[in-house]
Amino acid sequence: MTNPSSDDHDVESAPGRVSENTVEADERDATASHGADREPTAQEAADADKHPDVPARSAAAYKDAIERGANVKGEGQIDR
Repeated sequence: MTNPSSDDHDVESAPGRVSENTVEADERDATASHGADREPTAQEAADADKHPDVPARSAAAYKDAIERGANVKGEGQIDR
């Protein structure tokens, strides 16, 4: 089987196969330099400060969800 020239081929006709375009894109991404984003502008920082802090009950619900997710034993399994 020959490699397709683009990623628009029927993936079901070659399950488990990866196109050359995908391999090349993955290689470019793996060697690309990555860095931090820019600092916020003064206006962005001021706008962020206008919003209230996260309510305590929202923070607690978020923490609970993180802890439950960290303890998942199988795909989608959540023991209570």
